[in-house]
Amino acid sequence: MNFSKAMKAAVIIFTGAIAAAGLTACGGIKTAADSPSKGGVKIGFIAALTGGAAAYGKSQEEGIRMAVEEINQKGAIPIELFVEDSKGSPSDAMNVTKRLIQKKAAVIIGPMTSNEAKAAGPIMQNAKIPSLEISVTAEGITEIGDYIFRNSVPESMNIPQTAKKTHRLLGYETAAILYAHDNEQHVTAQKYFRKTLEEEGVKIVDVETFGSKDSEYSAQLTNIENAKPDVVIVCSYYQEGVRILKKMREMGMNQPVLGDNGFVSPELGKMAGAAADNVYVSSMWSAARDTAATKTFVENYTKKYGHAPDQFAAAAYDGVYMAMDAVQRAGSVTDTRKIRDAMAEMKGFNGVCGTFSFDDKRDPVVDLVLLKMEDGVFLAVGKQSS
Repeated sequence: MNFSKAMKAAVIIFTGAIAAAGLTACGGIKTAADSPSKGGVKIGFIAALTGGAAAYGKSQEEGIRMAVEEINQKGAIPIELFVEDSKGSPSDAMNVTKRLIQKKAAVIIGPMTSNEAKAAGPIMQNAKIPSLEISVTAEGITEIGDYIFRNSVPESMNIPQTAKKTHRLLGYETAAILYAHDNEQHVTAQKYFRKTLEEEGVKIVDVETFGSKDSEYSAQLTNIENAKPDVVIVCSYYQEGVRILKKMREMGMNQPVLGDNGFVSPELGKMAGAAADNVYVSSMWSAARDTAATKTFVENYTKKYGHAPDQFAAAAYDGVYMAMDAVQRAGSVTDTRKIRDAMAEMKGFNGVCGTFSFDDKRDPVVDLVLLKMEDGVFLAVGKQSS
């Protein structure tokens, strides 16, 4: 059954900056009779808004709030947004998840990190609330259950592209790896770096580890320096990455550096300066994507917040529209099973980060962009498109 002409018009208005998404739906959106928010949908958002990972969380919050503001201004289905600070803590993520369930959120966006997602995911799955992770890249996240989705590319898809593209580009023969041993995301990332590089015929000459709260890396970097690798892989968040890069360059280690998803933040270049030059990462987000959606988003976001968006803001922005795409096609703002099923069927969603679909594991299918840090800014390597 198709929506009425009026609802179709509302859908076109609602999609705003990403009208190219081409939403289709059947059934009708239930209004005040089944929603305490007068026809609207309750969406929860969980991120580390304070603590060591707050820069990521604040970017996500900006993207979330911008999307919600656009949707609520343009009509169609209003959003009642609940924002929760997990502080980057798995236990806090569990607690705020329970709070959002009590508030009857129909969709939860987040939490932010892989450790938090593994703690909170089973709670969402048990409550049968669809969850859309927007920055979680460790393996096994969607295996928690069929209500868990993500638009963030897992390391199994991201890392091989970084390794293969940079190997073709730079022609290195040896590599060393340094990673945070107490973070699930970075442990996973280094495994895929090692596997892919070995498949590419690159020799791993040294592997070193550190703790996420460490601030001194001289011993590990001395071992790597003595191994004389052509390239160094660092799997960490940008905060540790800044200190590692500065120490490397101070020691005269000027090799190219390959990072995982934790490096994909403009803060890396701002804080590390020239030490971050010659760092390579892969990302679904690039402001260089030649699409109307991306260009409009960058322009509006920069005007609103006074700075350019990063991957985390862009993925969060897309996440809201993905959730609303599912709500629209589900024909209900409260039936979480219908919303889950609609989300699982998403194909060819045109967002600011590219064109998305979900595979049978509820992981995203989307093109990635190879980025290189130059003069403190990540730039796309080669011509990029959606």
